[in-house]
Amino acid sequence: MKARFLLALLVYPFGAMFSQDHPAVTAQANTVYVGADGKFEAAPDTAVLQFNVSVQENKSPAAFAHASEEVEKVRQVLRDNGVDPKVATVGFFSVQPMYENKPNPKVVGYRVTTDVTLKLKDFSKIGPITEQLADASVSEGQTLNYILQNMDDAKNHAVEDAYRRAHNAADAIAHVSGRTLGDLSYASVDIIEAPRPILPRARALMAPAAAPPAPTEEFTPQNVIITAHVNAVFNLK
Repeated sequence: MKARFLLALLVYPFGAMFSQDHPAVTAQANTVYVGADGKFEAAPDTAVLQFNVSVQENKSPAAFAHASEEVEKVRQVLRDNGVDPKVATVGFFSVQPMYENKPNPKVVGYRVTTDVTLKLKDFSKIGPITEQLADASVSEGQTLNYILQNMDDAKNHAVEDAYRRAHNAADAIAHVSGRTLGDLSYASVDIIEAPRPILPRARALMAPAAAPPAPTEEFTPQNVIITAHVNAVFNLK
């Protein structure tokens, strides 16, 4: 991690403003200004599976009825794998009229679509559920992502790491200048969650005679990385 510092030992009351990379803090006499980065890594504790259910029928009531049947299949797949359907969230059902491509278009059918989001703590259920959803032809565009539910605690750890580095840098500057580091006078914090790619899952076209291991089997999900930057001003004694 990098650390930036600026020592202000001025003979007049106030110094110049810092560069645009830093907060608008005036460097007072007998202070030291430091900036440091910190991070915290943690294994994800939740898998988020997202997919949509989409059907098309000639009439809108038939399309809604068909969509309801497909969503019931989703519930059954979850029950078969020991997952309460209540843990899954279903978005609103959207209906879209379908038109034929002619000079005078007319409605030839209706498509009903809804989104489903499922959060799982037990990663061993991911493979069976996704495969069964695909085999039942009720899911489209499956995506899988891993998250950390307790993000606040992870952010606090990242801030603590950044502050420790900032304090160490300020203490080093105070030592080499023959001074003693005093109390914290000012601090600002920026926190960033490193983006993680969402992994697409291919839809199964047919069930093989001997099913291979699930795509996620025996692999470790990528760690969740939280980074924090702390700018701090310490008094010098």
